[in-house]
Amino acid sequence: VEEWSDPLSRTAVITSEEAEIFRVVSRFTLTGRERVLYLVRATKYIVENSIPGDFVECGVWRGGSMMAVALTLQRLGDSARKLYLYDTFAGMSQPSEKDIRFDGVSAEQLIETVFKNASAWCYADKEEVRKNLLATGYPENKFVLVEGRVEETVPDTLPSQICLLRLDTDWYESTRHELTYLYPRLVTNGVLIIDDYGHWLGSKQATDEYFDQLCRRPSLHRVDYSCRATVKY
Repeated sequence: VEEWSDPLSRTAVITSEEAEIFRVVSRFTLTGRERVLYLVRATKYIVENSIPGDFVECGVWRGGSMMAVALTLQRLGDSARKLYLYDTFAGMSQPSEKDIRFDGVSAEQLIETVFKNASAWCYADKEEVRKNLLATGYPENKFVLVEGRVEETVPDTLPSQICLLRLDTDWYESTRHELTYLYPRLVTNGVLIIDDYGHWLGSKQATDEYFDQLCRRPSLHRVDYSCRATVKY
């Protein structure tokens, strides 16, 4: 085993296999070690407990997170599941006034002063992402890349059952839409990961509003300062 040198992860002991997966995918994801490690272990949990369904990610950038899933599935001998990736493949969609960073800076302000336009933020085209995914060796016909804003593509193209749902589109509107249409398809004992809950207030608001209307609100646990996760019961 190895141990992360990052002071935030000193207690997170990992295997050499997990470290190798992170090494391979780190160039293709903006998520940190804790989030990749959680995703790898969540994938193992799903396979080892025979939880049915496909993997879904909304907001994929260069495909690094789903690469980690694919590599883990291969190591576990499971190549039957489909991996759905939803993205504009043209950069970030336009934020609303609800999309404010944890430090009070609005996303609209960041776009105006830093990125100049939303499409320059987290841009990676569809073919680049496909190429990265295929490099894992996971079967090509198991990748489903859905192009466009999730508000327009969901619920038209959906798996019938979801075993792991990872939301990483940052903004209020997209997160609320994803939860409305995708969370009901997350199977019992399936895993929900919300990447931006602690970083973007809009993501947190959308999540809290959606769960507040349920009969039983799930308990979100902290993966790192931003990421939250839960198992659906």
